[in-house]
Amino acid sequence: MIKARIIVTLKTGVLDPQGKAIESALSNLGIDGVGQVRQGKVFDVTLEGDDAASAKTRLDAMCAQLLANTVIENYSVEIV
Repeated sequence: MIKARIIVTLKTGVLDPQGKAIESALSNLGIDGVGQVRQGKVFDVTLEGDDAASAKTRLDAMCAQLLANTVIENYSVEIV
């Protein structure tokens, strides 16, 4: 079995309304000194097999086809 973590984040320059809402909520809670907040998604995936190169190819395909909108999002794949 291969375990991987995929992190999807908005590309630089893409507006992040959820991040802005989090910034505002933190301020309203009295948590000061927080700069810019950008939100993202994390996927923990387990794949059958033991070939890391093949798994990376499959994970990239998952991201490109479903998990990330590559027009506005970046993703990184880490095999753990």
